[in-house]
Amino acid sequence: MKPTILLGVFAGVALVACAAAQERGYWRAASNTARSITGDVSLSDEKLVLDFSGYTIAKIRALQPAELSAAFDADSNAGGSGNLYRLNVPATKRLLHKNTLCGSDNTEWMATYVAGRSLQLAFFSGDKVPVLTLEALSDSSDLCGTFAYVR
Repeated sequence: MKPTILLGVFAGVALVACAAAQERGYWRAASNTARSITGDVSLSDEKLVLDFSGYTIAKIRALQPAELSAAFDADSNAGGSGNLYRLNVPATKRLLHKNTLCGSDNTEWMATYVAGRSLQLAFFSGDKVPVLTLEALSDSSDLCGTFAYVR
């Protein structure tokens, strides 16, 4: 393999690894909804911690810039990255101030968006994979809420 191709492969692998690593760690609640419902959060490769309770997460796929723009009102040219995860937070789980993530529905999906030192999370109910387009989200009853965090 030519050295320039090999260098390009290594650079691509490093970028993907860095994008996933950006989500990991401890995040302080920044938005009013995050401060009143989830509090600070922590993410690892396999776990989401909300209000001192851990939930297993499974990464489904990376999100495309258009999906990030639709779900998080982000500029699709601004960079940043995000992923879609499967999880299960029971509807009976009470978080801060006795709030729930999705009302009387189980929380089944989580989308992430990381740009710089900020993280946004969107939680969804429903068995089907959420469709992350402006049209689908405007008609969706499965979007439970979006929350903002900082480092």
